[in-house]
Amino acid sequence: MRTKITLACTETGDKNYITTKNKRNNPERLELMKYSPRLKKRTLHQETK
Repeated sequence: MRTKITLACTETGDKNYITTKNKRNNPERLELMKYSPRLKKRTLHQETK
């Protein structure tokens, strides 16, 4: 039931993280504050296809 997703930075577009989520419990797109190495600060990362 858990699927792999990629998290991309909203400011730079870099795909920095890979994680899993349960589509039954979280059908909407995941948004997390994660560290962006290029910007050297925490930024919003959204789930990509």
